[in-house]
Amino acid sequence: MPQMTANLADGYLVGRSIAELQAGLTAGEFSARELVDAYLERIERLDRSGPELRSMIELNPDAAKIATKSDIDRRVGRLRGALHGIPIVLKDNLDTKDRMQTTAGSLALVKSKVAEDASVVFRLRMSGAVILGKTNMSEWANFRAFHSTSGWSGRGGQTKNPHHLAYNPSGSSSGSAVAAAASLAAGTIGTETDGSIVSPANACGIVGVKPTVGLVSRAGVIPIAATQDTVGPMTRTVADAATLLGAMTGVDLRDPATEASRGKLSHNYLRHLKPDGLKGARIGVIRDFFTGVHAETDVLFEGAIEDLRAGGAVIVDPADIPTAREMAASPGELELLMYEFKRDLPKYLATRIPAAKATDAHVPRTLEDILRYNREHAEEELKFFPDDLMEACAKLTLTEERYLEIRATNQRLAGREGIDAALEANKLDALVTPTAPPAWVNRGTQLDSGLRASSAPAAMAGYPLVTVPMGMVGDLPVGLTFMGTAWSEAVLLRLAFAYEQRTMHRREPRFLSDE
Repeated sequence: MPQMTANLADGYLVGRSIAELQAGLTAGEFSARELVDAYLERIERLDRSGPELRSMIELNPDAAKIATKSDIDRRVGRLRGALHGIPIVLKDNLDTKDRMQTTAGSLALVKSKVAEDASVVFRLRMSGAVILGKTNMSEWANFRAFHSTSGWSGRGGQTKNPHHLAYNPSGSSSGSAVAAAASLAAGTIGTETDGSIVSPANACGIVGVKPTVGLVSRAGVIPIAATQDTVGPMTRTVADAATLLGAMTGVDLRDPATEASRGKLSHNYLRHLKPDGLKGARIGVIRDFFTGVHAETDVLFEGAIEDLRAGGAVIVDPADIPTAREMAASPGELELLMYEFKRDLPKYLATRIPAAKATDAHVPRTLEDILRYNREHAEEELKFFPDDLMEACAKLTLTEERYLEIRATNQRLAGREGIDAALEANKLDALVTPTAPPAWVNRGTQLDSGLRASSAPAAMAGYPLVTVPMGMVGDLPVGLTFMGTAWSEAVLLRLAFAYEQRTMHRREPRFLSDE
C-alpha cells in the first residue's frame, strides 16, 4: 500500500467533508486512486472484520480503474463536476450497469442483472463520482413482512449500528446510514418511501435528506410505491448532502414525476447554505403525536428549540399538524403502498435479464415468483421472519377506483389539510419535530421494536424532510427533523445547516459492544 494511502486510512478519512476531500485532490495531496484504496482498507478493517458492521453488501471491482481514469482527467483539466474523484456508495436497490449486482438484499435477484444504470446513478457518474460499492439494506426496502428486522437481508445479513453494535441501525437504508456514519465513503445514497432515509440517519447520527417526490428520478430503482418513493443523500454534514442532492436532480423522461420539478429544482443547493440562515426564519414546533413518546429525546428537543431561537429564528410553539392523529389511525397509507407495489414490481422485474454466467438463471417476473423463491430457500430467506406482507400484496383485490380515492385522501390529509395547513396558519418557513427516538436493541428473533417516528406526514404528502443530529441519548444519537412544503429543499437545507453549525452535535461512532 502506498504510504499516502496508509496515512489516509489512519485517520484522514474520518469525518472529512466532500469539500475537504475535493480540496486535497485539487492540491495534489492525494489521488482519487489513493482515496479509493484508503476507503477500501477502512471497509476491510471495520466492515468485513473488526466490529463487522456489515454495511457494505458488495464492492465495485472497477472502482480503482474508474478512480485512475478520474486522476488522468484531472491532470488534463477535464473535470466532470463537484464529485469528480469522490468515492460514494449506493443502496442495493439502485440499478448499476456494471459488474455489481442490484438485488434489494434478496437472493432471488442474484442471478439476474440490469440493462442500464438508474437515472440517478447516471447523473452521479456524470458529476464525476466514483461508485465504490453497494450498501446492505432491509430486504425489499422493509416491504417484505408486517413485522421485520431493519438492516437485515438474506444476501447481506444483519447490519450493526456503529455507535453501539448491539443496537439496530434502523432502515431500510441501513447500510447507507452506517457507511456514512463510519466514514466508509465520502457520501452515501439511500431511498425512502416512509422513513427509510430519515430513520436510519436518526439512529446512526448523520444527515439525511428525503426530497420532494419528483425532484430526483426513480427510474431504475426497485420500487415500492410511485406515489411516495424517492432517492436522497445520507452524509455526515448538511453541506455534503447539499452537494450530492445538486448532482442528483433533473427532469427525466424515464420518470414522468420529475416533470413537476421543472423550474423548481437546483443543481447547486450549496449556495443556499449560510451560518446565519436561521435569522428571521419562522419555524413551527410540532408537539402533538410526535413528542411525549420518549422522555430523553424530548429533553434534547427542548434544547434544540432554544438553539433555533438563539440563532435568530421566530419560534411558533405549538404549530401542530392538525391531521396527524387521523393519518396515524388510517390504514390508507399501507393500502396505497400495497397496491402500487403489486402493480409496479412486475414492471421493474420485466427490465431484468439473466446474468451472463448463470446457466441456471431464472429471472423472477412476478411477486409470486419472489414468494416461490423464498419458500424454496426458506433457510436463507425466511429464517427470522416471514414474507407475509408480500403475500398480502399478492392477494390484494383493491379496485383502482378505491385506490385512487385512498391516494387522494392521503395526500389531502398529509398535504393541504396537514403540513400545508400548519405552515399557512402560522406563516411559517418550516416545521420542526424529533425525527425519532434512539435505536433499539437487536434481540432474539431480531424483530424491530422501534418507537414512533415523524416521517409519515411528509411521506404521504410527497414533501421533503431534512434530519440533522440533535444530540445523544446515552451512547445513541437522535435527530431533529425540518419539514416543509413541496420543493422547499433549499429552505430546509439552509435552516438545517445553520442549526448544525451552531450546535455541531454529530459524534463519531465508537463501535461500542457489550462483550
